Amino acid sequence: MPEAAPVPKKKAWHEKLMIRGYTQMRMNEIVSGPKSAPAGISRLRSVQDSGINENGNFSLRRARLVVQGDISDRVSLYVQGDIAAAVSNQSGTEPRQHFFQMRDAYADVFLDKAKTLKVRVGQSKVPYGWENLQSSSNRIPLDRTDAINAPVPGERDLGVVLYYTPPAVQKIWDELAEDGQKLFGNYGAFALAAYNGQGINRIERNGGLMTVAMATMPFRLDGIGLAGQVAEFGVTAMRNQFRPEVRTGGVSAASFDDNHVNFHGMIYPAPFGIQAEWTFGTAPQWDSALGAIRSQRATGGYVMAMYRVPETPVGQIIPFARWQKYRGGWKSATNAPRLETDEYEAGVEWLPMKELEIAVSYSNVTRNEADERRTGRAKGDVVRAQVQWNY
Repeated sequence: MPEAAPVPKKKAWHEKLMIRGYTQMRMNEIVSGPKSAPAGISRLRSVQDSGINENGNFSLRRARLVVQGDISDRVSLYVQGDIAAAVSNQSGTEPRQHFFQMRDAYADVFLDKAKTLKVRVGQSKVPYGWENLQSSSNRIPLDRTDAINAPVPGERDLGVVLYYTPPAVQKIWDELAEDGQKLFGNYGAFALAAYNGQGINRIERNGGLMTVAMATMPFRLDGIGLAGQVAEFGVTAMRNQFRPEVRTGGVSAASFDDNHVNFHGMIYPAPFGIQAEWTFGTAPQWDSALGAIRSQRATGGYVMAMYRVPETPVGQIIPFARWQKYRGGWKSATNAPRLETDEYEAGVEWLPMKELEIAVSYSNVTRNEADERRTGRAKGDVVRAQVQWNY
């Protein structure tokens, strides 16, 4: 009588975990424009990258480490930290670099066997805007745009999200991922969320919740003669009350309206692609005439064109060009200063292998500093380069 086949040993939850990550090293150089300026006058700076300054040279923009995996058939976990974070120096005026700081810490609880419906609990990305949801490891330009990032600087908050992805939508995204397209990740075709609403790694400052609703839908364009190409369109709405930090210390005594609507649309590059987003709303903003913060109009967005060449003798190449504009408050800075950003950017991303990505770009920038004590706008040109290694 033949012996029964041995029963496979069930893996413990910790044996199902995976460790991965990526690191980005940058070189920024202001080739024209005011690297420095007298007190009260704006210098050429960016809220997206503190490495754009008078000293420039090398900087680590991100050094991420991720632990993720399924701990049961219905529950998965995701924890991400950043080793390149900066914190205030207790003994001086300059921030200290390369501290480990939490970015994400959440669990996904799947409500059906097909895993189309899930609840995400913990600190995670706020589903506001396509660009904010896309990982910085996948984004073609080096930074997010000011307008789309302004409603959720840091992209994350602490709360609960319900995500739903119809199987037909998931199939399109899976095929795009297999083709090597740079997607925004599995954040659902539909999302409903509630967060504290005070930003990443910050304690709750008022009794209200930030609520967010998102819908995004991909469509095949074969029926209109664009075989192999996919378009995607979506909308997001956010309602919040926010208390900014004030220069006199602590946070503002009052909460301010922080309500936004975002529209996004794109045609994935095959080989040519285009991507655009625009946001409208109100946000906390410093009023220089009143000498105080109040809710004011915030609007802006971007348009980006790209051309993807997935196979060349030296690897994948994606040239791109992007225009962005923003007028509104930057709520995560002290006193929520007003930003006025106009930028034209052109560059190319080169992937010689899946473990290595190299990007270079040139930007013509007109913007003011995120500091209400400085006036005017600085104009100049910035050349940047980034090496990213994935592991």
